[in-house]
Amino acid sequence: MSEEIKIKKSSMKNSAIIILLVLLIISLFTGGFGISSNANVVKIDEPTNNPPSINMEQLIDDDSIKGDKDAPVTIVEFSDYECPFCERFYSQTYNLIESEYIDTGKVKLIFRDFPLSFHANAQKAAEAAECAGEQGKYYEMHDKLFEEGVSNGIDSFKQYAKEIGLNEDEFNTCLDTGAMASEVKEDMSDGQKAGVQGTPAFFINGELVSGAQPFSVFQEKIEAALN
Repeated sequence: MSEEIKIKKSSMKNSAIIILLVLLIISLFTGGFGISSNANVVKIDEPTNNPPSINMEQLIDDDSIKGDKDAPVTIVEFSDYECPFCERFYSQTYNLIESEYIDTGKVKLIFRDFPLSFHANAQKAAEAAECAGEQGKYYEMHDKLFEEGVSNGIDSFKQYAKEIGLNEDEFNTCLDTGAMASEVKEDMSDGQKAGVQGTPAFFINGELVSGAQPFSVFQEKIEAALN
């Protein structure tokens, strides 16, 4: 066999290996973690075929309510402050739901934590919101985390606490000691029991809506629930 043929075969073999590696990487990011721009959701597993029946009263737990507690439609959101699709929902859809339905007394929203393990700052961000909630400013911190981001970690959360007027010593102690870690863990456990497979996930009067869907999707579900 000539040297030229050996070189060509070696080159073809190397190309095949590179292609396989590329396909493996694509598989990891679209299958193993289920990150799909089409679905607008960061998944941790494949969806179950038989989702459990949802008890909305249990799903609300004791988490902070946005809106009128007696509103006829309840939305429970399971979300992750570091999830890009959760941020997309917040920036593109949340404000519309708030102005059209929450502020008008038709919908109440309950945000529950579902920090994904591969998001480095999601757990402490969730704890930061819970710590702020201990001082009655859960949604003020919720908004800060989505609007300002979580990439700078704990130091930035403490700065947000100062900016929204929290007692800094109380907040810092709460965050540094992990006082709300069990609350976050309980949220995630309840979400998994309810069939949540990724973030964001919403239960609208018991009906699951998965992903950062456009406002029109939420509008249709809310109007159906109201009627």
